[in-house]
Amino acid sequence: MRQSCICPTGRAGAALSVALVGKGICFDTGGHQLKSAKFMAGMHEDMNGSAVALALLQALTEQDFPLRVDAWLALAQNHIGPSAYKPGDIVQAVDGTTIEIVHTDAEGRMVLADTLALAARGDDGRPPNLIVDFATLTGSMIYALGNRYAGVFASDAALGGLAVKAGQASGERVALFPMDEDYDKALESKVADTKQCTLEGEADHILAARLLKRFAGEAPWLHVDLSSANCPGGLGGVASDVTGFGVAWGVELLSRWLVEKPAGAIRLGRRKR
Repeated sequence: MRQSCICPTGRAGAALSVALVGKGICFDTGGHQLKSAKFMAGMHEDMNGSAVALALLQALTEQDFPLRVDAWLALAQNHIGPSAYKPGDIVQAVDGTTIEIVHTDAEGRMVLADTLALAARGDDGRPPNLIVDFATLTGSMIYALGNRYAGVFASDAALGGLAVKAGQASGERVALFPMDEDYDKALESKVADTKQCTLEGEADHILAARLLKRFAGEAPWLHVDLSSANCPGGLGGVASDVTGFGVAWGVELLSRWLVEKPAGAIRLGRRKR
């Protein structure tokens, strides 16, 4: 599902486009590798990434931001059934990449792979100038940071620095994580272009980001792993356990990006068909 807003083109920077991508697993059972009752409770909140992307689109629209903004919502449920994929299956993404399924509870990176590939194409063959995806993606990020920060991965150091500054200014703090290419070795598959994840789980938040990067195209890209989507007692100015983390950060990020990035933004031309 895609929602869009187009701000007035007469304003400075309105020619720039941003794609917001959100993981929207409306309920996550874990699939064939079924979650236990303790870990399945609350899995209706696994759509938080899509909620943030949609809320950020609304905030930008109301503030009349000088941007074209597309919100791509990866809406699905993760269930058991005859048509559900199983460990060992090979799934082909929308861009033709084949992915070996290792664990059915790593479904978020699967729906994001397709959605990022679609967002990266852009309208009329022109990729966006920036892609930002939001997802309650990995338990390992919660183990790494707890629930008072979110983890962020960036396609370049300058963009990563901008993300951290936006977190400090907005009160929605993010920590920048590495995603060096040598992590890809863990995702090498003998039967497909890549593995979905590993069974060991080591650095799973980093491996997930490395997998997603394959689908984000050439545009500058930020991946936000929302370990702070739910924080008991609230977080910042939000008193409820569900924090809405990412909306205030996103507005601050894009405000700064408009000032600091457009001069050096990648102006990607029309793709050859």
